[in-house]
This record gives sequence, structure tokens and C-alpha cells, in this order.
Amino acid sequence: MSTKPTKILAIVDDLFFVVKINDSAKRAGLSCEFLKSADVLVEKALAERPLLIILDLNATSAQAVPLITKLKGTESLKGLSILAFVSHVQGELKQSAQDAGASMVLARSAFSANLPQILKRHTGSL
Repeated sequence: MSTKPTKILAIVDDLFFVVKINDSAKRAGLSCEFLKSADVLVEKALAERPLLIILDLNATSAQAVPLITKLKGTESLKGLSILAFVSHVQGELKQSAQDAGASMVLARSAFSANLPQILKRHTGSL
């Protein structure tokens, strides 16, 4: 019987969101690893098959939309859930991320408010 993954991989520059994600993950019984580049995230995703990938579309350390395209274009990773968040005024970036294959793209405020419930849904404890 295979166990469900309990790791989240994330690329997030904003310290407020790093703390929020870490706290919410711990409460949901998950661990979260914050990475600094798209290449490292893809490498780790291939090796570890995380439960979820979280991307800040405004992160300067990675180009999020091309990263989503790469993840969804990799056969063994295309089923991964990708949760992205962005400033509510960046409608074009949000649409680009959705078109690239992000599972869910939320405004920063909605992401922050709903993260605990989203993680519970992913762990199946909701």
C-alpha cells in the first residue's frame, strides 16, 4: 500500500507567505520545502513526487509560467497539483498560469485566507 505524499515544494519569495505556508502545512501534518530555482524544483519533484507544488507567480527567483508549462509537460509530473497565487490586479499573469496548467490560481488575499482549507482538502482530511 503506497502512502500519500506529505511534502509540499514551493517557490515563494515573500517572507509573509513563507511563514503562512509553513504554519498551515505543519497544522495539516505536512512538510514544506522552499526552493530558489525552477530547475531545483523540477529535480526534486521528479525525485520526491510531492503532494502539492505552490508557486508565487511574482517570485523573482523563477519564471513561474514557464515552470508550470515544464511541469505539466513532463509525463511523470503532469498529474501534480500546482497551486499558484498572484496579485489580484495581474489578471493576464493569472490567465497565463491557468493556461499553462496550474490547478488553481488565486489572488494573494484569497490564497492567504483559504490556505488551511486547501491543504486539508489535499490531505483528504476535509
